[in-house]
Amino acid sequence: MISVVIRNKNQDKALRFLLKNLTERYQDDISEIVVIDNLSTDKSEEVTKSYGARFVTIKDFSYGGSANLAANEASNDIIVIFSAHSYPVSHDFFKLIIERFKGRDDLAGLRCLHSPNDYRSFINKVSSQTDPNRSGLIFSGSAFNKKVWKQYPFRTDVATFEDKEWSKRVIEKGYKIEFVESIFCYEIRRTRKQKFFRFKSDVVGNYQLWHHDLNIASAFKGLIMSTFKLIKYFIIDLWYIIKRFLFIIKFISNKPEKF
Repeated sequence: MISVVIRNKNQDKALRFLLKNLTERYQDDISEIVVIDNLSTDKSEEVTKSYGARFVTIKDFSYGGSANLAANEASNDIIVIFSAHSYPVSHDFFKLIIERFKGRDDLAGLRCLHSPNDYRSFINKVSSQTDPNRSGLIFSGSAFNKKVWKQYPFRTDVATFEDKEWSKRVIEKGYKIEFVESIFCYEIRRTRKQKFFRFKSDVVGNYQLWHHDLNIASAFKGLIMSTFKLIKYFIIDLWYIIKRFLFIIKFISNKPEKF
């Protein structure tokens, strides 16, 4: 059986849909659901308990720390981790995961499919050994082996990409991470504040993990390119707003025959 762990913060509406999906469609494949919540102020706890899931609070959030707590709270060796704003789609989502782990002591984790890039990498057989970024775990729709985690916990000192860092590390130890044909949806709308928080984490994470360095010249280049794109798309959007307006005026003055 599988433990499903959900990371959540103030996502009660998305969390409700995910829990409804899990309990109505996949109840035979899941033995427990645990919500790891980062001090939500909405109805997340109430929603969690209404679906019979376990609610665990994490106060000092970090990506690696929350993943470690998720693994520690899970009772089963196969752990599937979601964000509250993601949800499984394919009917055999968990069955495929269970089948792939059978008899595989060398398998550390499975990456499910949620985007065209994932599907291309899967079809083109891009291995996590050669590209752990494109084919390693992504902790919103991935499964990992708790026995491997016990040997190699997630690092808490990485700003983000704790899933990719772990992928690199266990692959170097001889374990495998593979794609599985389980399909899920990742649906989120971030505020500008959330986007900026993510941007800061990604800058630090890209430097720590992939060694993407920055300098003053690249910072100014980014500023200039972003400003140029902003002006360009503003002009394009304005042009099509005007075109739509002119079309409506033309339509009003020369309406076609009704059927």
